[in-house]
Amino acid sequence: MWYFNSQTIKTPKAMVISDITHPPGIFRDSAMLTSLGIKSYREVTPDSRYYTNGAYTVDTSGAEVVGTYASTARDLATLRTRMLDDANSAAASRHAAIDWYWSRASKGGTAVPANIATYATALYSEHETIKTAIAACDTLAKIMAYENKPHTETRKVDNGDGTYGPTTTTSTRHINMCTHYSTNPIDEVDPAFVSLVAD
Repeated sequence: MWYFNSQTIKTPKAMVISDITHPPGIFRDSAMLTSLGIKSYREVTPDSRYYTNGAYTVDTSGAEVVGTYASTARDLATLRTRMLDDANSAAASRHAAIDWYWSRASKGGTAVPANIATYATALYSEHETIKTAIAACDTLAKIMAYENKPHTETRKVDNGDGTYGPTTTTSTRHINMCTHYSTNPIDEVDPAFVSLVAD
């Protein structure tokens, strides 16, 4: 985007400057834009998950014009409710994927495998831990940290022949702890995965 004479220009268009009409093509010519006083424009907005847009100000002093919206923090109780909804949905989705084991067993079929029963118990436990952690998020900083917790993930390198490793790589992932579960069914195996550790 660009900025000229208190106007934000989102897409190239013909410009009339000093009674001269310039075609949209001028927006591909940085030297021409500079000579005409048309500057590039960047807008800074707060993270809409945690803030609403406040007052708008424009800084035209530099080579780039920057429009900035002040941030107004969202209500903490509302944010915690949204976090809890996310946590409940994540738990429900995981339980729904294994409920058929109990349905089958209740109809006289195969008993629920021990590893699935253990997994279900772990899900309930982790869900309760998550709900307690959400309730403890009594500041915006805590909420943001809980939904964006940095982790270091280590993975084996894909050798291109169906095998992985032994060489590994690491990367940083920011994880929403409201929906993150450390326990997974035994049949969900990622051959490249080594570890995921909170920083």
